Amino acid sequence: MTFGRRKTASARLVPDEVETAKKRADASVPVGMRIAGAWSWRILAILAVVAVFIFLVSQLREIVVPFMVAILLAALLVPFVQFLQRHRWPKWLAVAVAEISLIAIVSGLVVLVVLQVRSGFPDLQKQTVQAYADLKQSLLDSPLHLTNADINNYLGQALAAIQKDSQALISGAVSVGSSAGHFLAGLLLTLFATLFMLIDGKGIWRWFVRLFPRKARAAFDSSGRVGWVTLTNFVRVQIFVAFVDAVGIGLGAYILGLFFGGFPLVIPIAVAVFLGSFIPVVGAVLTGVLAVFVALIYLNPFAALLMLAVVILVQQIEGHILQPFIMGNAVKVHPLAVVFAVAAGGFLAGIPGALFAVPVVATVNVMTNYVARGEWRTNPDPTLKDALRDA
Repeated sequence: MTFGRRKTASARLVPDEVETAKKRADASVPVGMRIAGAWSWRILAILAVVAVFIFLVSQLREIVVPFMVAILLAALLVPFVQFLQRHRWPKWLAVAVAEISLIAIVSGLVVLVVLQVRSGFPDLQKQTVQAYADLKQSLLDSPLHLTNADINNYLGQALAAIQKDSQALISGAVSVGSSAGHFLAGLLLTLFATLFMLIDGKGIWRWFVRLFPRKARAAFDSSGRVGWVTLTNFVRVQIFVAFVDAVGIGLGAYILGLFFGGFPLVIPIAVAVFLGSFIPVVGAVLTGVLAVFVALIYLNPFAALLMLAVVILVQQIEGHILQPFIMGNAVKVHPLAVVFAVAAGGFLAGIPGALFAVPVVATVNVMTNYVARGEWRTNPDPTLKDALRDA
């Protein structure tokens, strides 16, 4: 009996000795190293989750992209549906009017652009060929002593560089709609998803919230509502910014045409600028290059310089007035973060990534800050204005 008791007592000393050794080992590590280690494994865990999420999104991009577009459209149309319902419209009629109006507007823009391009493209093509021939002849007659082989070689290198630099953006567009079937399927998914969000968006959100643990549902539900308010503000403000860009560049092209005998494809250029402006910071500039190219080919280099000045002026107005004051107040994201978000989104997913980068960053930012401040405990109704204060 005595031997057994001693053995049990000695066995109990082993865990205590191990614990003491662990404490001594921890004490021998500098405090800064322990803090850095604690931060490191947490950061690695977060990066691993983000990497898995990005991988899944890339694999399911033909479903994710239409769904993201549907969310943006729903954020635009839900206030309109609610406005009609407040004026005693039946819900089914308000939803039908919103969806049909969206389809009608988009279809009308597409038809208008197609008609304008069909009427002006042959003349633009002829002018492009003539401008290329004149430029080539000028280079042959210049003091540079270039030959046809030199010009063709330089032209091939320029085309290769353009193709290489734009590969990321083109791959994003091609991956989303590599065929007419993929495009049609994505369009139908977008329309159906938008319709169901307008009909039962709250029910869909409640089902999604129930996927989380019970203790986390209140925080996630409130932060999601705050994120939805931010997303709605972003869509409305971005449409206004895109409209200003399109009117500015389109009106500049039209005025130049009055002095130089007409400017072709003004409406398609304005529509392209409007759509491109949904990619903040760089969208209006990239689509505005089309106007500069048309002015260079169809008019003359001086008109192209004036058109370039108009594009830069519009971009400066957007960058120094619209983005900091209007967009900044709507999404609560610093302009520098917007630039890096667009660049990262374009690098990871091409055009869709650049398009969705800012709304995703803005929504996640305001949701995270709302949960971190703990406002969901004291202010469960995030639709109030004070819920978004300093978000």
